[in-house]
Amino acid sequence: MLRAAFDVDRRAAPLGWDAVRAFESLHGIVLPEPYRTFVAEICNGYKDGPPGYGLISLEGMPGSWGEGRPERDLAQPFPLTESWYWETDPEFDDEDLLDPIHNHGSIVLGTDGCGLNWHLIVAGPHRGHMWEISGEGALAFGAPPFGFTDADPGFAGWVKHWAAKKPWWNND
Repeated sequence: MLRAAFDVDRRAAPLGWDAVRAFESLHGIVLPEPYRTFVAEICNGYKDGPPGYGLISLEGMPGSWGEGRPERDLAQPFPLTESWYWETDPEFDDEDLLDPIHNHGSIVLGTDGCGLNWHLIVAGPHRGHMWEISGEGALAFGAPPFGFTDADPGFAGWVKHWAAKKPWWNND
């Protein structure tokens, strides 16, 4: 399914297993399947979606990521276990709580623009799941009770949802 969803002419070359293992060793993680095999054998970046501005390489970050962000630590557990929209949370009062959400336990797969980035969780209780994280909140992708769509969770479910031409927020 993953190979079929990505047009061979639009794919960046796969990394190969040695490069994937080197990345994992450098960061103290093991990438979740099927993403791990995807970047090793199928492609490491894609010019079209998902997400809207393309799938970035394993080592990449969206151009809009910005300067002055704290250093990312992929081995630290991703801190959330449920979606959180802090923009409207009346009890939210500590901006420092947001740094680990953006920087711990995830790799960024790309952006849909305006700071809405897609993360694959690589450490913590939601390892293997996809999250949409923006400046306003973080939403788990997948079917309830975990997420907000009718899609299967994880990288393969996210790609399948995109390949069916459904917007990320669509439950139809």
